[in-house]
Amino acid sequence: MPTSPSIPPSLQSLLEEKKLTPVSNLQALSGGDMAAVYRLETRQGTVVVKHDAATRLQGEADGLQALKAAQTPLVIPDVLGQAGEWLVMEALNPSGRSDGAALGEGLRALHAHHGEQHGWHQDNACGHTPQPNAPLADGRDFQRKRRLLPLSAACHERGLLDQPLRRRIEAIAEALETWLPDTAPRLVHGDLWSGNVLYTPSGPALIDPAVYYHLPEVDLAMLTLFGAPGEAFFEAYWNGHAPADWPRREALFQLYPLLNHLLLFGGAYRRGVERCVAKLSG
Repeated sequence: MPTSPSIPPSLQSLLEEKKLTPVSNLQALSGGDMAAVYRLETRQGTVVVKHDAATRLQGEADGLQALKAAQTPLVIPDVLGQAGEWLVMEALNPSGRSDGAALGEGLRALHAHHGEQHGWHQDNACGHTPQPNAPLADGRDFQRKRRLLPLSAACHERGLLDQPLRRRIEAIAEALETWLPDTAPRLVHGDLWSGNVLYTPSGPALIDPAVYYHLPEVDLAMLTLFGAPGEAFFEAYWNGHAPADWPRREALFQLYPLLNHLLLFGGAYRRGVERCVAKLSG
């Protein structure tokens, strides 16, 4: 059963600074694979509290604020405060009806926000994996140097990728300019698997971002990797203008999260990496 730890002094100081008065202990929530996540009742309302490394929480808070500032129809929880290894956020009510069309429309509005370069003003993390975001002008270059090559090297160093498979990934990365057009960098959530989408009474909500500016297929491919957003989602998102080479783009932008899962969770994800590599090498 979930434990109900008392509130430590460092969190208590943050709550006092933000004028939040607890009326309960921390209540552990499920789903915190990468960080401890709690529900906390206060006199001012219910909040969500996260406990993790300070740099990862700072990146998450920065991402939530960026998504909020985009002013889309998507619901984004307010960041109430962060201090060290504690982050306090608005609690959402995940009791809404699943609505793929609303999610597609909201994500299309998010991706309408352009950046000057691919990347972000600071590094962040995807799960526990550091995510380098130093900006680059070309999206193919960014995908190669900031995503595929660093992750394939890290997996190889841990014995999770043999040299032949690593070389095939490197060849895919080096050949991106031969087929993938470079389009304007768009604001992306960056870790948009189905568990980071909540359906509230006010509409679809996004949590746990790892934001940066890049090609929007980053988010679409994550949604299809570990779930099925449905036909209504794609109809709303593409509005009749789906890219003809979507299956190839999907495989490309699933390769990075699969490499990340291989790095974090081990060999069970190698087969998924191999499938993507086969699709991209054909």
